[in-house]
Amino acid sequence: MSQDNVLSGHATGAAHRIRVARRSAGLSQTQLAAELGLQRSAVSHWEAQRGKPSMTHLRQLALLTGVHFEWLATGRGAMSPSAEARLDEVVAVDAVLVDDPMERRLIAAYRDAPVQARVPLVELAEQLAGQRGRPRHRSGGEET
Repeated sequence: MSQDNVLSGHATGAAHRIRVARRSAGLSQTQLAAELGLQRSAVSHWEAQRGKPSMTHLRQLALLTGVHFEWLATGRGAMSPSAEARLDEVVAVDAVLVDDPMERRLIAAYRDAPVQARVPLVELAEQLAGQRGRPRHRSGGEET
């Protein structure tokens, strides 16, 4: 199946799954669109079956809303990882990447924050880091 046709044949179900994922994450169409770098009308069209997201947007949507990509794209499997699976992921990541207890607390706070609060949380951390005499980096490599 081509990437462009991932949702074909499942348009009604895909539109419903996109709406369910968005709502379960507590996001409005406007908020989700902003997180994806799109206009609200794009999300509205997806949910009204007047269009479908690209594979990139579908992947980002799954990440932002915390649902399984396969469920979002096809309807197969569970909508969200179980609490046990999430705990396994966190423990594995913490064991490999995070040695500092304060860094672990920061990561845990980010993960526990509602999706719409994550950008301001990161911006605050970047701002505080910048006050310590270190340049802040934005995407694209420019310093601020």
